Amino acid sequence: MGNKVQRLKKEDTVLVAIDFQEKLMPAMKNKEGVEAAAAKLIKGCRILGVPVIITQQYTKGLGPTVADILAALNEPLEETAESEAFQIIEKTSFSSMAEPEFVQALKKLGRKTVIIAGVEAHVCVQQTVIDLLDNGYTVFVANDCISSRNNEDKKYSQRRMGDAGAVGTTFESILFELLIGSKESGFKQISALVK
Repeated sequence: MGNKVQRLKKEDTVLVAIDFQEKLMPAMKNKEGVEAAAAKLIKGCRILGVPVIITQQYTKGLGPTVADILAALNEPLEETAESEAFQIIEKTSFSSMAEPEFVQALKKLGRKTVIIAGVEAHVCVQQTVIDLLDNGYTVFVANDCISSRNNEDKKYSQRRMGDAGAVGTTFESILFELLIGSKESGFKQISALVK
């Protein structure tokens, strides 16, 4: 395959936040840190005009998306016309790609690079990542925005996703790569966000 450099470009990128739900999050390792990082990633993507898709696994049983993530999605943004709408997609399959509504939403956006955040790393996140790669998408996993109930599962899922071709990185690295430079629109907001 050779050395294929993968870069994030905001006009070709979508953020997918997987199953940050009320009955799942309390069991996750480093719950507060993961939620805080994911909320910043969501806000940053909104500032930069990157669309956001949220999934919820069997909402009736696992509850809605947690308050911090919803707040990041709904918070009014100052001085930006770029902010994209988000959508919440209900699923029962572990892989989001097995949900026709999700596949349709992705196709409609017409973007080929997907940033992934969510839980659980070794189940819904991993299966979604592998299916996205299998369908020709470039995938970046925000490692500080994913979690599992135990660190061992997260560690091996990160290795498996990396071996499959996903790029492991962090939310701050993602936002600054999407931003490109300090003269770009949104720089002040992103800088304030990551402090």
